[in-house]
Amino acid sequence: MAGDARRLPPWDRVYAFFRRWRDHGLVKEFHDRLRSRIRERLGRDAEPSAGVIDSQSVKADAVVGSDSRGFDSGKLINGRRRHVVVDTLGLLLGVMVTAADVGDRTAAQVLLQQVADAHHQLELVWADGGYTGSLVEYYLASLALVLAIVKRSDDMRGFVVLPKRWIVERLFVHLMRTRRLARDYERRTTSAEAMIYWSMTLLMTRLLARPQPARA
Repeated sequence: MAGDARRLPPWDRVYAFFRRWRDHGLVKEFHDRLRSRIRERLGRDAEPSAGVIDSQSVKADAVVGSDSRGFDSGKLINGRRRHVVVDTLGLLLGVMVTAADVGDRTAAQVLLQQVADAHHQLELVWADGGYTGSLVEYYLASLALVLAIVKRSDDMRGFVVLPKRWIVERLFVHLMRTRRLARDYERRTTSAEAMIYWSMTLLMTRLLARPQPARA
């Protein structure tokens, strides 16, 4: 291990490349190209027509300043919130990191606009009850985007897997298994977003490296 560590480049040079790729949008571009390849490999169109939106609150490290951290009173978490949109395969379409006290509907106003601008074939997005209200009518009128709310039944007790919601929950599980993302260690929210794209990039490269099953 010591020999391997000596062969690594100095951390500041590595971070300089990361910062340059982050600021020029290259991290997201690499990620998006891989996502298109996976969708085509699985027989899908490169561009999705449906997705799922949700959020995840995570604890923030001490380096995260008060200007970008908050308290999620529902989850009792002091930190940040990751708002994501995924396609029906669970692949990331867009992410926005905010303070944990920023509500789902507030973040969705920005994130869904960004995702719709980048993916013109997107017609339907599933969401939970936290996204109800004027958002449904607004996106139907402004973007011709249907925001379909998947609600829990009043008689449900305990953990229940809801239709479509499990797709985005699977992504959250993957992120929490990534050591760098187990909590938020980034001073800037743009760096936190870039780390999420990197994590999904690593996942997709492993998927693409698997041999395709032989067709009958």
